[in-house]
Order: sequence, then structure tokens, then C-alpha cells
Amino acid sequence: MITIEQECWDLTPEGEAVIRYRMRNSHGSEVELTNLGAAVVAIRVPDREGRMADVALGYANASDYLRDPANMGKSIGRFAGRIGYGRLEIEGEEYRLEANCGRHHLHGGSKGFAHQLWESRVEENRVVMELFSPEGDQGYPAMMQAEVVFDFDDDNSLEITYRAASDRTTVVNLTNHLYFNLEGESSGSVLDHELQLNASRVCEMNGKQLPTGRMVEVADTVMDFSEFRPLRPGLESDFNHLDDYDGFDHPFAVEDWQPNILREVGRLRSPRSGREMLILSSQPCVVVYTGNGLSGGSPRSKSGRRYEDYDGIALECQNFPDAPNRPEFPSPLLHAGEIYCQKTVYRFSTF
Repeated sequence: MITIEQECWDLTPEGEAVIRYRMRNSHGSEVELTNLGAAVVAIRVPDREGRMADVALGYANASDYLRDPANMGKSIGRFAGRIGYGRLEIEGEEYRLEANCGRHHLHGGSKGFAHQLWESRVEENRVVMELFSPEGDQGYPAMMQAEVVFDFDDDNSLEITYRAASDRTTVVNLTNHLYFNLEGESSGSVLDHELQLNASRVCEMNGKQLPTGRMVEVADTVMDFSEFRPLRPGLESDFNHLDDYDGFDHPFAVEDWQPNILREVGRLRSPRSGREMLILSSQPCVVVYTGNGLSGGSPRSKSGRRYEDYDGIALECQNFPDAPNRPEFPSPLLHAGEIYCQKTVYRFSTF
């Protein structure tokens, strides 16, 4: 049985209501959401001793989400990840996007979906948020209608479903940018968390944090997460630019991926707390990001301090970065009359 409460959390500078939703299951676990950036702002689940803690990084005040370079818990669009040099070509026509990350376009731009106020509502036991993106928004062609549906259940599963439609051909790649710390959001480094991925290949990356288009086998490298292994040892490696990036920021290919099929991506666990998170997704890729830049100017956290690098890990299920310019990757094109639909599930348990 899921109950949902809602309240006006704050007002934007333009006077629009920022709504906060609290979804609670019959075991007392909770997920909190806001329509600012269609974001997950809290996840409270038990450890192996039954003690509740918030395992999602975030901020205390709604206004903090207006000035959030980390995109904490937000919905990312129109295109998650980098698009090289802010360029893409669709049906023979070139489009130039905002270069908001050096010379590249990142996460839909500085006014992308993560930085907009979504229309939101409760539908029985779920929360639905919608956003209209007009022609030319951040340089993208075509209008787009986007929707995100949040479901939570008594199995402590948070299910996020993204849908989108357009009036003509464009690109789309939607994801959520949750940062997890399974010991609690104020517990410090996640580098002793253990990760397991159903991924035998990872994108070869260049020094500009763009994929080359080549896939690299992870066997016998620090990126081999076929069995549970801690994150910390990887930071000392120069493999695939780990040292250049100050940690993981790499797209792993989900094993045996097929379109529209929900597959097990992997698991994250904390030996200290006993919490474990199973990840399932219909997306072809998971970007593992160890919060290498969390100390770079984000607002104060819910616990009153500023997050440090590696205080959370993001596991972003999505299409591959720079897919519009890489025919080797699954096509990110969305044509008129088609419906984009992708789902990711985060299921929490203990061991």
C-alpha cells in the first residue's frame, strides 16, 4: 500500500509553486520527489538492522536545486551525457547546441530539463510529471513532449519511466542523475562500496571525456565488475583515462541488451550498512560516475555540510554519450509519430 503526500515546498523567483511529494510504503520506506527538475530528493530505506537512512544525496531547500551544478537526483534531457562540440546532424541538416561544458554540450544544456519546472500530479499510487520543450530549445530541432512517471512499491523498488514524443525527427536520451550512498547521504566516501555490473565492455574514452566509438573488454582490468569489487582501487589506475577524470565517469555496455527489454544491469552494496541496490533498465548503457566533482560548488547538503568528491555514486542508465555522432551506438533518433519509452528500476534490500 503506497500513500502519497504533497505540499508546496517553495516558490520559484517567478512565483511558481515548487511541489514536494512523499511516497511511503507499508514498511515505512519513503521516496521524496519535486517537480523542479523532476527530481528524486530523498530515498529512506532500512539497513540490515532495520535502521532507516536517506541514501540519496540532495539539499535541504528547494531553492538549492535552482543552482545545482551536480544535477542532484534530476531528470536529464533532452540528451544525457556529452554531445561532442555541440554538433549533431539530422537528415542532412546540422544543428549547433549550447557548448556548456568547455567546447561540448552536456546534459541538455544550461537550461535543459534538469533546470525547468515540470507540471506534476498524483495518479492513484504514482506521481507523473510532464514538460513541453519547444522547437529550438537549447538548439534542438522539433518540439518535444516529455513525461516521467515515478512508482514506488512495498518491495522498496523505485521505478522511473521516461516517455517522449516529437512532431518531427530529433534526438532524445533521458535519464535520472541520482547519487547514492548506501550508508546514508551524510556518511562520506562511497569508495568502499562494492559494485557488480553485467557488462563485459566499456567505451574507450578520449582525453576530452568523449567516447571514441570503440568498445574495450574489461576482463582483467580495474573496470571488471563481473563480480562485486570495491570502487577505490580503480582511482589509482591510468586505464581508460581513470586518472585524468579523477575517478569513474565511463559508459558501460549492458550485456545482451535488446530494445524495450528490461534487463538486470548490476548491483551496488555497502558491506558496512548491509544495504544493496539492484538496478534494472531497458537502456543499453550505464554511466558509472563516482562523484569526482561533487566538491565543485554545490549547495550545502541536507545534513548541513558540503559534499566532498566521492560522497556519492551515480549509476545513470541511458543511451551512450555522443550517440548522435556515433553510428556504432544505438540510434538516439525519435521520429514523428513514435513514442520514446525507457524504464529504470532501483530496488533496495539488505544482505
